Amino acid sequence: MRLAIALAVLVCAITAPAGAAEWGGIVPGATTMDELRARYGGPTRTATEKTEGYDTASWTYEGAQAPTGMKRMVIDFGLVSAGQFRRDVVRAFRLEPNAGAFDRRTILAGWGPPSRAGREAGADIFVYAEGLIVYFEKDDFRARMMIFTPPQPLGDPPAAR
Repeated sequence: MRLAIALAVLVCAITAPAGAAEWGGIVPGATTMDELRARYGGPTRTATEKTEGYDTASWTYEGAQAPTGMKRMVIDFGLVSAGQFRRDVVRAFRLEPNAGAFDRRTILAGWGPPSRAGREAGADIFVYAEGLIVYFEKDDFRARMMIFTPPQPLGDPPAAR
C-alpha cells in the first residue's frame, strides 16, 4: 500500500499541471487590457470604480462573447505591483462555466490536488496557493465558479473546532 501511495505521489510530481493562476492565456498580474482585447475582442460591458483609492476597471464577457464553455467571464483590472499601480493589468478574473464544462475530475487533471479544500454553504471549495479558487455546485461535482488571482500565501490552516 505504501509503495502504491509513493508511486502515485511520484507520478503526480512528474506530471504536475501548469500553474493555477492561468487560464485561456490570461495570467493575473501579467496580462494587459490590450492583450485581452486582442485575444477575446471587446467586452459585453465595462464598469469603472475606485478600489482602495485607485481607478479600476471591470470587463464582462457573456452570452455569445463569453469564451466557449462559459456563461460569463469577468476580468478586473488594476494592480499595485512593486509599489506602482498598473491600471491596465489583470488583477483577477472569474469564470462561470456552463453546466458540465468543468467538473471535479477536470479541475484535478488540469490543476492537480488543491492546496486546501473546504465547504461553504454545503458546497465544496478547492483553494490553490498558485491563485485559483474553485466553488462547486452544492452536492455536485460541477464547478460553479472559478476565481483566478496572482499567487496567494495561504499561511497555516485554521485549527479544527
